[in-house]
Amino acid sequence: MPLMAIRDVSLNVEVVGHGEPLVLMHGGPGADLWSLAPFRRLADRFTLVFYDHRCNGRSVGTPVESMTWENLTADPDALRETLGFERWSVLGHSFGGNVALEYALRFPERVSQLILLDSGGDTWWPRENGPRLLAARGFDPKIVRLARRFHHGHIKPKEFLPSLLRLGTAYNPHTGIVDVVHGLIQGEWRSRPRPEALIWAAPNLLRGWNIMDRLGEIRAPTLVMAGREDYLYPPEHQASLAAGIPDARLRIVDRAGHNPHDEQTDEVMEEVLDFLGAREAIHA
Repeated sequence: MPLMAIRDVSLNVEVVGHGEPLVLMHGGPGADLWSLAPFRRLADRFTLVFYDHRCNGRSVGTPVESMTWENLTADPDALRETLGFERWSVLGHSFGGNVALEYALRFPERVSQLILLDSGGDTWWPRENGPRLLAARGFDPKIVRLARRFHHGHIKPKEFLPSLLRLGTAYNPHTGIVDVVHGLIQGEWRSRPRPEALIWAAPNLLRGWNIMDRLGEIRAPTLVMAGREDYLYPPEHQASLAAGIPDARLRIVDRAGHNPHDEQTDEVMEEVLDFLGAREAIHA
């Protein structure tokens, strides 16, 4: 996967497939493009542009303090221009959906279609409501406290991966060992976590972020989709998000948590293809 010089950063970028361009913005902060590996099966319909946000994954060259909304949105737009695309469809998962929303507001003329996957328009939901929802669902109080610390960035770098493992059932309530092995085969073993991205962004970039009052400015056709059991951005927030965006389509995926593209892959891919106007039979 080559590093591309984009603005003041070297972005880790992978372009696969053929067809109309679709850029995929991964979640986190602290994750990378491999968290969206299941979408690679769409490479026979679209030119898929995967990249790591600055200070995430294998992207290098700038300090973590450069993770501002201005930079996180200007980077992909400069990448778009470098790759020679006039416009592209944008898919953002979780934190990547936050970036996608900011991008759609700042560069509306560049977004042909917008897909928000288990994301939201403010950070109160994962930071404050998320732990409360876990408690209401009967999770161990230790897990509830960990979720609160994690989503506020109150962890040490060495705690990042162990915390994700302990929160595994909360994130992915319908993921078994077979699913984990399948994900590793798809390439998720290549993932490079960057704890410092979360530790800095949670109390700085994400604290108090809220664009719910600007959703009406989005003009791109939008699909809002999430797992029914997502504790970070649950269905009630998805409904508010979709209601705020003109003519948005809402899809809630049963038997899935925060990563329905892992837990109900076929259903998610079919919905994305249908929304983008390229639906055909999907085979893993």
